[in-house]
Amino acid sequence: MFVNESVSDRVDDLSGNESGITESQISENLETIWQKICAGLRRDLGAQIFGQWIKPIKLSVFDSDTGLLQLELPSEFSAAWVRDRYAERLLLAWKVHHPAIKDIVFQAPSGAAKIAQISHANSAGKQSEYKIASESKFRLDLDPRMTFDQFIAGNSNVLALNAAQRTAATEKPLFSPLYLQSSTGQGKTHLMHAIGHAFREEFPSATIIYMSAERFMIEFVSAMRRNEGMEFKASLREADLLMIDDIQFIVGKNSTQEEFLHTVDSLISQGKRVVVAADRPPQALDGVDQRLLSRLSMGLVADIQSAGLELRRDILKHRLATMPHQQVSEEVVDFLARTISRNLRELEGGLNKLLAYAQLTGREISRELAEEQLSDILSACRRRITIDEIQRTVCEYYRLDRNEMSSKRRARAVARPRQVAMYLAKVMTPRSYPEIGRKFGGRDHSTVIHAVKLVEHLRGEDSEMDNDVRMLLRQLES
Repeated sequence: MFVNESVSDRVDDLSGNESGITESQISENLETIWQKICAGLRRDLGAQIFGQWIKPIKLSVFDSDTGLLQLELPSEFSAAWVRDRYAERLLLAWKVHHPAIKDIVFQAPSGAAKIAQISHANSAGKQSEYKIASESKFRLDLDPRMTFDQFIAGNSNVLALNAAQRTAATEKPLFSPLYLQSSTGQGKTHLMHAIGHAFREEFPSATIIYMSAERFMIEFVSAMRRNEGMEFKASLREADLLMIDDIQFIVGKNSTQEEFLHTVDSLISQGKRVVVAADRPPQALDGVDQRLLSRLSMGLVADIQSAGLELRRDILKHRLATMPHQQVSEEVVDFLARTISRNLRELEGGLNKLLAYAQLTGREISRELAEEQLSDILSACRRRITIDEIQRTVCEYYRLDRNEMSSKRRARAVARPRQVAMYLAKVMTPRSYPEIGRKFGGRDHSTVIHAVKLVEHLRGEDSEMDNDVRMLLRQLES
């Protein structure tokens, strides 16, 4: 039964009247919409990801009273995986095509198998299996998109990337544990997943455990309550590669810290590999046992700095290169890279939302559309840069007296930097053209419009001018 019981009853009641609504017509309409949505997702995600995660989705039940649509997947694991990564995108697509749909849920059919296997072949063709569902003591959930090939390197993350690759390599690493440190959304979790993928490629029969510190604590406490503490400890110590994310959340828990300390000691003494990640260096962890602090600091602490403008731009271009049918101008890429600067997760999420909206509505991707649809992200990310700050930075860069920003001099050596400052004021602040003009010696708004258009044109024609503007943007953003 595709339509819910209340709708079905009404269909029966209406049979023979002028409405002519049937269950099959409702189902066919939703099936047609679903095929349209799938066609777009196949183009965006690529055939492999689409075939693995989206294609198996089946329409289940639609409740017209609540606007709730249920989507069915083959297993609980796949339902959770799709929910975590594509729920917002799928809901937006359904709402565009069928406004009556208010929400969607993902579920596995009753009685579906909760145990899945991933088969993986090494270079010699030998098969090895990894349990990823509830029968395993610690299921291994690695995002297939988070590999080394998909990690974009830059000055801010090259040390962490090289250390991660060495940790996953065939030869024994020079350091253990590897401690990855960065603020939220800068790529440390991506590197941990990439280590897991690469290590499994090199050692198909290896035991890999990856979990958050929160899950580690929950599993430990649950095992102790069931009087299965010894089994829990033995399972951890069987790992060939142990990775614990967000280690900062393990602090303050004495018994958990004690167990984690003994586990790390045991694995390191056996030559096993340990990777941990946190949002701060080991010395800044509050309430951590000094012995555990010593172990975490004894390997390599690899810091991932905030991504700079060029790296953010490279990440967007890499993402777009996988979708050649999507036309996004250099101006839009530059705008997103400059304004969404807090973390890379927000950056990619903003791009995905923009692409999905443009595809589903048929609107052209422009800077105006980006400002309209990403207003919540942009407002949170924008640092409040003032026109005075812009003028001061431009004068220092071009070695001009600050008074030249308001002077009447028209010599090119003065006028051009002034025009650049006007351009930056329009790009980096919410000020209107008249407001900007008043800050530049009471100039008319038409003068500011001319300056902005001129600099935009020169950036496309003159590499030196483009380089100057990029350097100034970088200075102001930092």
